[in-house]
Amino acid sequence: MISLGRGFSFLIFGLWLVFPASCNSSSSKGTSSTIGGGASDPPAIRLESIATGLSEPIGLFHAGDGSGRLFIIEQAGTIRILQSGTVGQTPFLDIRDRVSAGGERGLLGLAFHPKFEENGRLFVNYTSPTGGLHTVISEFKAGGGVADPGSERILLTIPQPFANHNGGNIVFGPDGFLYIGMGDGGSGNDPQGNGQHLGTLLGKMLRIDVDQKAGGKEYAIPPDNPFLGTSGAAPENWAYGLRNPWRFSFDSQTGLLYAGDVGQSAREEIHVIRKGGNNGWNPMEGTICTPGVNPDCDKSGYDLPIIDYPRSEGTTVVGGYVYRGSAIPNLAGAYLYGDFGSGRLWMLRYDGSAVSDQRLLLETGKSISSFGEDEQRELYLTDYGGEIFRIVSGQAT
Repeated sequence: MISLGRGFSFLIFGLWLVFPASCNSSSSKGTSSTIGGGASDPPAIRLESIATGLSEPIGLFHAGDGSGRLFIIEQAGTIRILQSGTVGQTPFLDIRDRVSAGGERGLLGLAFHPKFEENGRLFVNYTSPTGGLHTVISEFKAGGGVADPGSERILLTIPQPFANHNGGNIVFGPDGFLYIGMGDGGSGNDPQGNGQHLGTLLGKMLRIDVDQKAGGKEYAIPPDNPFLGTSGAAPENWAYGLRNPWRFSFDSQTGLLYAGDVGQSAREEIHVIRKGGNNGWNPMEGTICTPGVNPDCDKSGYDLPIIDYPRSEGTTVVGGYVYRGSAIPNLAGAYLYGDFGSGRLWMLRYDGSAVSDQRLLLETGKSISSFGEDEQRELYLTDYGGEIFRIVSGQAT
């Protein structure tokens, strides 16, 4: 896939249908232009390379087991371990035999059970070609330093009508439930209307209980899910109106759920996802009416993004993390996010009701595919070209 080069941004996050490179010349001013912040300078940061030679890395995670290991997703279907500065030769998990990879498909998400150190349970999100393209949410068991490919227990399968907009991230929330980000099913402008249709799992943030089974399913529905009992609604749905929430995370201090939702052809957006919230897609693209759908839409009743930006600033938003580490004190409480297409790395500060500060931190020159966090809550950046970087204090050279 590396041969696709920069054009990969038009594939992995569903932009190829609508966004040629020439659109980068847009002169419209976005709401991500620097706001607030007073006279203080943005924190000086740089990227420190800690691993190379990876194959299309698109995610980095820790297991919360005190081991110091970092787990790197490679899109084709492998998970590699980075420990003490070395990437292990033997994959932690290899499921290439069941993954449909390429474009926006592949092994896309990883989440370790909150009690992984005790039970060895981990969960993945991948696309499978068996019986037609579909998303698979599965559980595996680990032991002896590796996960057993033969231990797979499939919890949930979701048919995908098109090859793009598969979402991909899965995260355990502070409540112990598993959150699953699902794209709208693909194509362009959500032709099936999945974002606003509560009867489908596409275009949603899902929330399930992986520790229980009920209703003939391999999981249970948390009793406070907002659409449980709503006629015609899928009870797994936690929030809706999303296009392609590629990467999202919880702030470990406030519990807020931040998500980068990839745009169609005009805006890239950062949302704070709330229980039962309608995030606007497809009537809305960011803070504007979707140009290819209805430019004169009714903007009322939606949970609009806390910030969005135009194609002059980037083409594929990649959600990150609120920094809660200790190595860069003046970055504490700032949410970091980036863009695959432009390679830009930004920060913003959100007080629960409004963004008070937003800055460009770094022109990385990298194809940012994801961010990651270690057990000390220090942050990392994955470059789709095959490199892993730690975000550290200091001037870039």
